[in-house]
Amino acid sequence: MVTNPIVAARLEDETYMRRCLELAERGAGSVSPNPMVGSVVVHDGRVIGEGWHRQYGGPHAEVNAIASVEDEALLRESTLYVNLEPCSHYGKTPPCADLIIEKRIPRVVVGCLDPHEKVAGKGITKLRDAGIEVTVGVLEAESERLNEAFMTSHRKGRPFVALKTAQTLDGRIATSLGASKWITGEASRREVHRLRSVYDAVLCGASTVIADDSELTVRLCDGRQPLRVLLDRRLQVPVEARIFNSEAKTLVFALRDEADPALVSQLEARGVEVATVGEAEGSLDLGEVFAELHKRRVLSVMVEGGNRLSAAMVRSGFVDKYYIFIAPKLFGGDGLASFGALDVARPDYAVKLSFSAIQRFGEDLLLEVYPVR
Repeated sequence: MVTNPIVAARLEDETYMRRCLELAERGAGSVSPNPMVGSVVVHDGRVIGEGWHRQYGGPHAEVNAIASVEDEALLRESTLYVNLEPCSHYGKTPPCADLIIEKRIPRVVVGCLDPHEKVAGKGITKLRDAGIEVTVGVLEAESERLNEAFMTSHRKGRPFVALKTAQTLDGRIATSLGASKWITGEASRREVHRLRSVYDAVLCGASTVIADDSELTVRLCDGRQPLRVLLDRRLQVPVEARIFNSEAKTLVFALRDEADPALVSQLEARGVEVATVGEAEGSLDLGEVFAELHKRRVLSVMVEGGNRLSAAMVRSGFVDKYYIFIAPKLFGGDGLASFGALDVARPDYAVKLSFSAIQRFGEDLLLEVYPVR
């Protein structure tokens, strides 16, 4: 039993903030390019209201939580918890900070600050100027990580990039004959489809699409279809490929001055958009690719490529997270390695990573890994 009142109060705040994070995650795949936000209203140690941001363009979490309180008079004696700083500007909805002030809620507990240039501390300032007690930084790391895509977009001016691989225990993604279906089991494949549904875009290279006729859609679970992004410098993928079907939108990046206008017209006739970028290190300039996706308000991208694209992504420094599915199988040294050449001459030159979480899907393991910056 905790007897220190300060520690007890902190633990209580963390308990309600965890509930905010649980609620916020329900908006995954529905609220982008907005962040995932949950909110809880507590009166005298009892939750009297809950809400989360359900849909882009819809009411924010604080609005929904306040609206769920049956006795509005209790708000004047309550604490509102929210995992992200309340907005202070007019967007698609009015400022949440103004609503909190209007309802005369005396205390607000915030998980982390909002990096959006129109907020960035202004919501906290507005609340404090109105005489509201504000506590910031409760479960801050967890709050930041939940919205890592939103944070990256506003801090770095590019999408959050995750790299997914499905490999054997000895790090192979195909046999000596190039066969790769299926390395992992059905449970892992369902999880990949779920991940696709929560990322704004799924990116793949031309060689993988040509080899597998990849569709890159969500089929094994419910969820929205991501934007399919194809890197095809000379438009080699056949126009009839499944990645160009009508199940989801597709954006193709080709090399500037080398895209055949006739092929571009054929793709556009199928509803496919083609964008051109420059060259870097003998391939498409990934910096330009991600800059263009950022302009299109794509906050998150999951890369599903072969070992050359995976290696290029690692060398570029753009990878923010890895999803590594590992099947309990061995293909041996004549199988295709998960990553192409990374020019690691000495062990201390290795790309440094940090394990974040391990999950099991059927017989397979999923490692969630972050680069050590």
